[in-house]
Amino acid sequence: MVNNLQFYAASPRNLTDLMAKEVSSCGGTNLTETTTGIYFTGTMETACRFLVWSRVGSRLFLQLKTFDIETPEDIYNGVYAYPWDWEFSPSAAITIGTDLIKTDVVNHQNFASQKVKDAIVDQFREKFGERPQIDNKNPDITLHLLIKESTAVLGMDLGGESLHQRGYRTVSGPAPLKENSAAGILLRSGWPEIAEKGGSFIDPFCGTGTLLIEAAMIAGDVAPGLLKRRKGMDAWKRFTPEIMENVLKEAEGRRAAGKRRIPKIYGFDKDRNAVTSALKNISSAGFDRYIHVEKREFRDLSVSFLPPGLMVSNPPYGERLDEIEALMPLYKSIGAVSSKELHGWKIAVLSGNIKLSKAIGLKPDKVNTIFNGPIECSLGVFRIYSDKEKSDLKETISKKISERAPSSPGAEMFANRLRKNLKGLKKWAVKSDVTSYRIYDADMSEYSAAIDYYEGKWLNLQEYAPPKEIPLDKVKRHREEMIDGLLSVIPVYKQDLFIKIRKRQAGKSQYNKISAVNDKKIIHENGHSFYINLSDYLDTGIFLDHRETRKLIESMSAGKRFLNLFAYTGTATVYAAAGGAAGTTTVDMSSTYLEWAKDNMKLNGFTKDNHRFVKADVLTWLQREKKGYDLIFLDPPTFSNSKNMDKTFDIQRDYPDLLHWTTGLLNSGGKLIFSTNFRKFKLNSTIFPELEIHDISEETIPVDFSRNKKIHYCWEIRRK
Repeated sequence: MVNNLQFYAASPRNLTDLMAKEVSSCGGTNLTETTTGIYFTGTMETACRFLVWSRVGSRLFLQLKTFDIETPEDIYNGVYAYPWDWEFSPSAAITIGTDLIKTDVVNHQNFASQKVKDAIVDQFREKFGERPQIDNKNPDITLHLLIKESTAVLGMDLGGESLHQRGYRTVSGPAPLKENSAAGILLRSGWPEIAEKGGSFIDPFCGTGTLLIEAAMIAGDVAPGLLKRRKGMDAWKRFTPEIMENVLKEAEGRRAAGKRRIPKIYGFDKDRNAVTSALKNISSAGFDRYIHVEKREFRDLSVSFLPPGLMVSNPPYGERLDEIEALMPLYKSIGAVSSKELHGWKIAVLSGNIKLSKAIGLKPDKVNTIFNGPIECSLGVFRIYSDKEKSDLKETISKKISERAPSSPGAEMFANRLRKNLKGLKKWAVKSDVTSYRIYDADMSEYSAAIDYYEGKWLNLQEYAPPKEIPLDKVKRHREEMIDGLLSVIPVYKQDLFIKIRKRQAGKSQYNKISAVNDKKIIHENGHSFYINLSDYLDTGIFLDHRETRKLIESMSAGKRFLNLFAYTGTATVYAAAGGAAGTTTVDMSSTYLEWAKDNMKLNGFTKDNHRFVKADVLTWLQREKKGYDLIFLDPPTFSNSKNMDKTFDIQRDYPDLLHWTTGLLNSGGKLIFSTNFRKFKLNSTIFPELEIHDISEETIPVDFSRNKKIHYCWEIRRK
């Protein structure tokens, strides 16, 4: 057996974590994940198992050689230097594919592929007097060249073609969902666990049946590679066919045993032609006895005869605005019908439009990004609780509260303060449709912390660093009493309570990573959605005290050119875009937070070219910018000494220059919203005779921060 082979497995974007489990189960080791694939080490058997069993993989490449290149001739020389007769004979028909990533060495894939072909052909002709033929339609060997910057990687595609082609699709419909993407959706939705417990599966928009067939394959332990013979290794000299035959024989045995465990699977579609196509594909896959399909409108869905399980749907999501508006009633009916008919079920809906996703009207337990070809989609997973589940959940919560009764007088005192705060805040939050808010902010001096409650799910406790003279054992005791008291009032699981210590910060160190969990969650605010990260940073990605400021910006933005300076994660930009801004410019010197800002904009459906993102030191950028703006939001840090800046920044020292430069970009009639969280800040308006400055701090302090009137200062500024 050939050992220690180096492989690269490709997958659809955002599914590599699922594929990593497949690679490991096939015997792969030393895994390194990228956005769209995994590098790993394995044997010939590892490769065979992956080709047969991977549900989400797209391709499997054997890495043959890596070398540096500076000129196109280096491609030829590097390929020529490899002993190709080790891999295949001169009588083999080959094809060559090339991918180019961030490289200036060559600018055309076909040119690079030609260099590879010339090198291989020349080597074989010189050694054997004959050469391989090029056959792009039915090759014996499929080679691949990846050039990234100045590095070239030669590989062989061991599957010969994309692994999403299972071999059962005899009929395709419009914009079909690829089989491996469908499998990824099912795995993300928890179908293996539901199927194992005997839960049913339905797809009310089944189209040509891809989700139904993949669901049956997963539930029945049917290997995706059983239906189609992979020819990518047949002409490979180092290939051992007996290994593949053993893997296939084992898979056939598992299929025979697993099919008996397939639960009830039903598909519906309003299009008779789609139903006919689905039945043909289901028959081709060998699941006639296990999958039932019929013509039915979604509004007529009734599945009371089925055990609760999983409904997965990939409804149409349109591209043009008029198509999206026409689909709104359909998406609203998904939420309404599911709430009525699917008690005890889990549902998952794939949508390529954020407005349509919101129209479902249900709060998702989780949201994942799935790519349907080039289209970035969101997969919302929802739970429709049965009456019994609701009762059990309420009983569980009550039990948690009773079990977490405060264990000390200090914890009880802290709990009582929280109950007092929440008594008013909960009513206000429900009435105002606020789902994330501050419930405590150093209300008692001995318990110096800020606590925010997100979406009724997560708690974020930021303890303020105590004075040095307070003994550490006392600090620790107060911290434990806070946690004890908090959990007795709001019971959450341990993984949903995030605890941090906020020290006096230098510059933007509050933005620095404190871990690398990268667990982004979605919260909702005033009809908008935002990603937060409660684990990796001191600040979570949204400043809750600016909730009212963001609403003010939205109300001012219609038809305006909006500029967001020191933009952080771009939450104010989302509000401006939602308010109808003609264009937005978002400026920050952090690549991480600019990408976060872009993700927030995408999450809310704002992806057009009139939204600009600029990575720059704001102070330098302001002095160079020539464009004018109608509305500007300026929320600078108190202090910064970032290595990306030419000099340090101090808000109290430098605000005169900052305001002069910023207001210089205001168009006639334009407004600047200037805010700072520096509690000792003093603004001297007499040094700005050319400006009208109005203090709007009080009206921008939200109710949940009203106990702390100095959480921030805010001014509305315009030129006279």
